[in-house]
Amino acid sequence: MTLSLPHHHRPQWIGLAGFGAAAAAAALIGGLGVAGTADEYNALTQPSWAPPSWLFGPVWTVLYCCIAVSGWLAWRRSGWNTALTVYAAQLALNAVWTPLFFGAGLRGLALADIVALWVLICVNVVLFWRLSRAAAVLLLPYWAWVTFATALNASVWWLNR
Repeated sequence: MTLSLPHHHRPQWIGLAGFGAAAAAAALIGGLGVAGTADEYNALTQPSWAPPSWLFGPVWTVLYCCIAVSGWLAWRRSGWNTALTVYAAQLALNAVWTPLFFGAGLRGLALADIVALWVLICVNVVLFWRLSRAAAVLLLPYWAWVTFATALNASVWWLNR
């Protein structure tokens, strides 16, 4: 006789690993895009309220964990649906921002990307709220940070044009 979790419990934990992997992939793409860019970031003309480059890593680590759990909670409630398609799209925009801003130096295009990201996070919060309030609330720090990052991107783009 084998003891195992009921079938309906296994996919949920496998799902958490999948959402963690998706967030980690976005982080890895972003991390590859910023490898060795602290000097570049510090060389840019920045607003007085710009944070130090060392702050981004810890902030994004916490945010990616929240993003992964948020997606997983929503998925547990309804499976894959429109809300999770929006989730995947915003995660893709998140992943390409860093290579645009740093790797390619396309700060204006990165600004367009982050504005679209901000809108998709807003839509994601609304859609997740209908499925799982906890999933929606977990996206709020991410949305707040992207709001700040959008203002920072716009300011850096403007000051360095």
